[in-house]
Amino acid sequence: MANSKRRGVKETIALFLPGIFLLGFNIGTGSVTTMAKAGATYGMSLLWTVLISCAATYVMIGAYGRYTLVTGETALQAFRKHIHPAVGVFFIIALTVGVSGSVMGVMGIVAEITYEWSRTVIPGGIAPIYCAAFFISLVYFIFWNGRTQIFERALAVIVAIMAVSFVVNFFILMPPPVDIVKGLIPSIPEVADNSGQGPLLLIASMVGTTLFSGLFIIRTTLVKEAGWTLDDETQQRRDALFAVVMMFVISAAIMAAAAGTLFVEGIGLDRPAQMISLLEPLAGPLAASIFAVGIIAAGVSSQFPNVLMLPWLLCDYQNSPRDMTLPKYRIIVFFISLLGLVVPLFDARPIFVMLASQAFNVVLLPVTVACIFYLGNKKDLMGAHRHSLITNISLGAIFLFSLVTSVIGFQGLLAMIGR
Repeated sequence: MANSKRRGVKETIALFLPGIFLLGFNIGTGSVTTMAKAGATYGMSLLWTVLISCAATYVMIGAYGRYTLVTGETALQAFRKHIHPAVGVFFIIALTVGVSGSVMGVMGIVAEITYEWSRTVIPGGIAPIYCAAFFISLVYFIFWNGRTQIFERALAVIVAIMAVSFVVNFFILMPPPVDIVKGLIPSIPEVADNSGQGPLLLIASMVGTTLFSGLFIIRTTLVKEAGWTLDDETQQRRDALFAVVMMFVISAAIMAAAAGTLFVEGIGLDRPAQMISLLEPLAGPLAASIFAVGIIAAGVSSQFPNVLMLPWLLCDYQNSPRDMTLPKYRIIVFFISLLGLVVPLFDARPIFVMLASQAFNVVLLPVTVACIFYLGNKKDLMGAHRHSLITNISLGAIFLFSLVTSVIGFQGLLAMIGR
């Protein structure tokens, strides 16, 4: 009886592993940094951006996932066969560039957070370069097994730690509920004196870290590998909804923690280490430690799919087996992983790297939306399962939204560079 119950729990968890993978991919240190900076600088006034982005993410996950359920093709295979091979190559190059920036920023932030946190228990702390090297080695060690199931189960544990950390912190540090409700009403806040930038780049970064094109491309790979068909469409939607709801909850919790402390005190956020050094005197060592654990878990969880992105894209494009034990893929992942040492080695600004990377991702979004709009409406591919009117209207709205945020991101990035 006990064994059957354990099998039942394992099977239930397995059903949501693709969604957990997406959650670990999406909520990384880029999300943490962006949401924390938004909360510290503008309180909860930009929460509406997270809500709209999560709703749009659900539509996009559903559209790309359904395409694979109907045709059995992944996104890159579809781009190459039914649009043009150059489109597939464009996505491989663009996503690799974006992910490379993310790898640098992720490890830079994780290293600084670990260093700052370690100073509370070890005199002088552990140098950021050693922290980065440790977590890079940990991710590469798990990758060496080469099986998606290993990655997914490792991510499930790490994502659970991350989610619990941020949700607990929310209840410790939450701002007044009325501020949370007001934040759901779209508005552009005035430039804060301590922001170092206006809200434009921040809004684009928040959209970019949630509506990430790589998320939708990889989703099709996970759906195909799970062996899902049209009979599993309900499970596909349920899995996507689970991932998106958790994205919103965790993102809102991070923003609220910063809004309830740093924003109230009028303190900005420039370096990741400030999240710990500023939170501790304001909220106590327990809250600071819980937040640190959440950030580290977020960084490690997002690093898995970041380093795997290029090999998976190449396998998809070539329609070849995803055998990550092949020497060429292990070499690719090794060198991409080494990018995580750039920030601690050269003392770069990881928050700027992350914001720029997320804003760059927004530029890819209009192309991503246009591709699934075209593919999902092709009668010879989708037959009776073509996009419904509601889906087409939703995709059209997301496309317009993505164009606006692309312009905002470009303007914000220029403004930040010009300072």
